[in-house]
Amino acid sequence: MKKRSLQFLFLAFWLVFPAGIFAQGNSNWDTSHNSADFSTRISMGLKAGANLSNVYDAEGEEFDADAKLGLAAGAFFQIPLGSVLGFHPEVMFSQKGYQGSGSVLGSEYNYIRTTNFIDVPLLLAFKAGPMFTLVLGPQYSYLISQKYFLHTALGDINREEHFENENLGKNTLGLSGGFDLNLSHLVLSARGGWDILNNKGDGTSTTPRYKNRLVQVTLGYRF
Repeated sequence: MKKRSLQFLFLAFWLVFPAGIFAQGNSNWDTSHNSADFSTRISMGLKAGANLSNVYDAEGEEFDADAKLGLAAGAFFQIPLGSVLGFHPEVMFSQKGYQGSGSVLGSEYNYIRTTNFIDVPLLLAFKAGPMFTLVLGPQYSYLISQKYFLHTALGDINREEHFENENLGKNTLGLSGGFDLNLSHLVLSARGGWDILNNKGDGTSTTPRYKNRLVQVTLGYRF
């Protein structure tokens, strides 16, 4: 990841974190390390895991690709909004893409496309039980780089592009939902995500023809 991409990640982190903290005030911040009950106080943590991602054609044309694994890692915040509801923003580095293979005129080929995003899910949480939380909300995704690899009998082709996006309004709007399994300081999370719109950064948007979709599983530790 290039230096500018790291700066963008930190910017997204500090935009999300203080907004949630100051919205609740300091009364919910409990620094006691003896309590395992995180349901009534603001907490934050780090998590890492994997994405299983693919793309689909929104226009319904035939497009056959296989899912691929990618890295998912970042920070999460849990902000109570009462005894049942909460606000759970996240800032994640998320690898997406797809892969496939085929044959042209008897010659086999394989390809892999990897896209690296900074994902910012803004999730509303519903505490369904002391250990189980349902989450759902919009997700803003910022493309920072992409790589395409093609293997054929004639040789290999590698292409990689990096993007410098300083306009936070230029993003992909999606939907993210899933659940958290809360085990004291450990949080096991499962998410599903889908792209909805491409925001151009000037107040207009388009519907992308090829949309990302993924299943994400992470293990986190909250402080």
